[in-house]
Amino acid sequence: MRNTAKITTAVLAAGALTFGLSACGSGSDSKADGGDTLTVAATPTPQGEILTYVKDNLAKKAGLKLEVKEFTDYVTPNTAVQQGEVDANYFQHQPYLTDFNKKNGTDIVAVPGATVHLEPLGVYSKSVKKLDDLKKGATVALPNDTTNEARALKLLAANGVIGLKSGVGYDATPKDVTSNPKGLKFKELEAAQLPRSLGDVDAAVINGNYALEADLSPAKDAIAAESPKDNPYGNFLAVKKGEEDDPRVQKLAKLLTSPEVKKFIEDKYQGAVVPAF
Repeated sequence: MRNTAKITTAVLAAGALTFGLSACGSGSDSKADGGDTLTVAATPTPQGEILTYVKDNLAKKAGLKLEVKEFTDYVTPNTAVQQGEVDANYFQHQPYLTDFNKKNGTDIVAVPGATVHLEPLGVYSKSVKKLDDLKKGATVALPNDTTNEARALKLLAANGVIGLKSGVGYDATPKDVTSNPKGLKFKELEAAQLPRSLGDVDAAVINGNYALEADLSPAKDAIAAESPKDNPYGNFLAVKKGEEDDPRVQKLAKLLTSPEVKKFIEDKYQGAVVPAF
């Protein structure tokens, strides 16, 4: 997704955004049209499922009208918020948002106190049961957006497969690999394509939401996975700067970090997704 994240309006805003919004509804009840419905963009799993749970079980009692629009990429939800097509989104972590804002000149911010969950990044393989079993010259697929590629490399380094340059941050690339005893080859792919790549590579580092959509569990199927402790990659509710105090946004933030949602996440995902509050 490194190349994908650099595409601002030329393709996605004119193409994917138009398709996504037309496919999911017109948003005619949104604030932009004078209504009181809060429209939130999200990736389907688990964010869309969590929002749907809130909509079906908690929103009415809280006096919140909620509409969920699902997208399958990591760019359109931010483009939609920036352009005012939706009121908020829920799909990303802070390192990704910081990088997106920097590259695209957007001013999207996290809603304070609305970090909801963590999807542990995992390494998956159809050919080996543990990382140590990767053969010399094995090919490992990585997410190609800046922050998630760095995150994937750090996961491999934490498991001793590679070494990374000291002090490398959220923008690490394969060029920052300082040791590679197995001579691993890295194949950079859009994050959504990674589960489909498993038959063509020796291993793939896959984001939690895309793993879940492919019936892969970080808790059960990953041969290595991130620890949730002190993890900076919690997913949160985000809005365009200045909209943080919108009463509808505040209601949703409170519901998303409620005991009911925490129980829903724990019961439904069994460790594949973990609450971050």
